Amino acid sequence: MDELLEQRLITALKKQKYHLIGKHSAVKRCKWLYESIVNNRPCYKQKFYGIQSHRCIQMSPSLYYCTQECLFCWRIQSGDLETKWNEMHNPNRDTPEQIVEGCFRAQEKIISGYKGNEKTDWVKLREAQRPNQVAISLTGEPTLYEPLGELIELFKKKGLTTFLVTNGTLPTRLLNLKQEPTQLYVSLCAPNENVYNKVCRPQFSSAWSKLNETLETLQSFRCPTAIRMTMVKKHNMELIEQYSKIVNKANPTYVEVKAYMHIGFSNLRLSFDNMPMHEEVKEFAAELAKHTGYNVLNEAPESRVVLLSRLKKPIQVGNR
Repeated sequence: MDELLEQRLITALKKQKYHLIGKHSAVKRCKWLYESIVNNRPCYKQKFYGIQSHRCIQMSPSLYYCTQECLFCWRIQSGDLETKWNEMHNPNRDTPEQIVEGCFRAQEKIISGYKGNEKTDWVKLREAQRPNQVAISLTGEPTLYEPLGELIELFKKKGLTTFLVTNGTLPTRLLNLKQEPTQLYVSLCAPNENVYNKVCRPQFSSAWSKLNETLETLQSFRCPTAIRMTMVKKHNMELIEQYSKIVNKANPTYVEVKAYMHIGFSNLRLSFDNMPMHEEVKEFAAELAKHTGYNVLNEAPESRVVLLSRLKKPIQVGNR
């Protein structure tokens, strides 16, 4: 990536409040960090799994790079803002140590902004200064960062739980992780290859088969696993029976059915009308439950997400 292009991207991302780390990593304040500290409203991950929203870092080691160009993704993609680059090549220049140190510095800077807010919960603010959870999910495909297992291992040594979100197109990278995350998410946003190609827009021809390869190996992971479904109205909310066959074959610990949110650079590709209401997400999830034998365990209307599982209640990883 040439310097002029990189500078244009950096300018655009800083306007969206990204805190950049090194050459390809970043932290961004999650909406629910603010809501938890200021309005005592935690995110659905706290409601479902027990992690503490105000102590969670949202980051990516693969800021500009991904194997897909999903319609619904909020990240900046090659071609947006009349800029183009090779999204498949993460230079892997940032070391795990540099990334972890950078994440803590960025989070400290983010947290410091709440000291002047009269609604701040000071107990939570003090706790937020000691993060104990990291969501490796901000943007890009994290498995393009080759030392990902070492990064997860280092976060673990620092006392943080890790939620890793991947599109599943690089199964070998996942299977060879030096350290598993606390919880692994794999995105499944299409019931078949035709819909997948239109909605997820993979950047190599065998991506659908590679995703399915990943899903077939989910049961080999020791950590809890989740299939994440991002629902985009008028694009991928049909063919529930085909979705159910994939879910049954993968047999994840959880299925999260979540609405597409009309934010970030997805505004260039989709309209507000593509964002389903929570009732539509609930209806889809209920039908999926009928076809898979999974149970509806919980929901978060404010995030338009429904949790399914064969368990009677979710594992509270945040309370370990």
